[in-house]
Amino acid sequence: MKQVLILVFLFSSLTLSSFRVPAPFAISKPAIVKGLFDSDDVLEIKLKGKFRDLLNDRSSENPKSFPFSLSYKNEGNSEIQIPVKIKTRGHFRRMKDNCNYPPLLLQFAKDGPKLKSIFSEQKKIKLVMPCVDDKYIIREWLVYKLYNLLSPKSFKARLVKLQVEDEKNKKTTGPFLGILLEEEKQMAKRNRLTDVERKIKPQQTETNSFLKLAVFEYLIGNTDWSVEYLQNIKLIAADSISVPFAVPYDFDHAGIVNAPYAYPAEQLQMSSVRERRYRGYCIHDLKVFEPVLAEFNRLKSDIYKLYSGCTLLDEKYTKSTIRYLDEFYNTINNAKAWQKDFAYPCDKNGTGNVIIKGLKED
Repeated sequence: MKQVLILVFLFSSLTLSSFRVPAPFAISKPAIVKGLFDSDDVLEIKLKGKFRDLLNDRSSENPKSFPFSLSYKNEGNSEIQIPVKIKTRGHFRRMKDNCNYPPLLLQFAKDGPKLKSIFSEQKKIKLVMPCVDDKYIIREWLVYKLYNLLSPKSFKARLVKLQVEDEKNKKTTGPFLGILLEEEKQMAKRNRLTDVERKIKPQQTETNSFLKLAVFEYLIGNTDWSVEYLQNIKLIAADSISVPFAVPYDFDHAGIVNAPYAYPAEQLQMSSVRERRYRGYCIHDLKVFEPVLAEFNRLKSDIYKLYSGCTLLDEKYTKSTIRYLDEFYNTINNAKAWQKDFAYPCDKNGTGNVIIKGLKED
């Protein structure tokens, strides 16, 4: 009986293997399109539309949306074209006197070509344009990558090489670099939260997350942010009444970026954006910082690798940034030094609680 069973098994195995579909004719699974933020490769995109008209539309409170065509090449080297509407956005970088190009907002149709593209998950997305030079775009992009290391509650960013054709005069501008920035609703959804907008004090946000954010802003030398005024801060929470998490964005005024137009607010009495100033709230029990600083120490090698391993940076900037990071780590590993710096908001004679001019008002 055992011999019969063995023979049947062998015959079955041979029969099944004999009828396997040859590889060239096998039924292939549908190709999985990678998401926009699934790669750190520089994405080359082209835009075609009324670019000159778009650039001139900077002063209006309600900017006009212009129809454009966005194109890029997929992994199979086929060109994908997607219709989009683009308008100017922002505040400081939107003004002609400050920047060559204003920040842009790209809006996608609900269906159409985008569904089979890397933009399939996008409804709208911010495009950070170069204000002065490509190198500052690279530096700001790396700051987004740095905060990604610290928290998933952060904006994802994709570096793009952009070329724009004006459909009126056929003039081509570029290529130059930009940053595609994850939309806040998508960022919140990725973290199983929702975006909220409330008037709150930083003490009302999730404590550990805020401390990490505030130390991060100290690390990069950024004072251009505020929870109270939602200045370069977005809030996300489980619902409208839950304790929110503060998420930072817009880092062009940070010392680590060192843009030529970046100056600290006059009221802060700081000489340079390269000078660090802790901008959290007053905390008397400084032990709460210890686990936060331990996290920065744990990620130290990864943070350094962001800069030492980035071939897009020039050598001079890389070296100066490594020294800038060294200064931060020397401080947080010296108890007397970090306690002095992080207690600054408690100094009644300091500028720790100054409301910076230029923040959003009622």
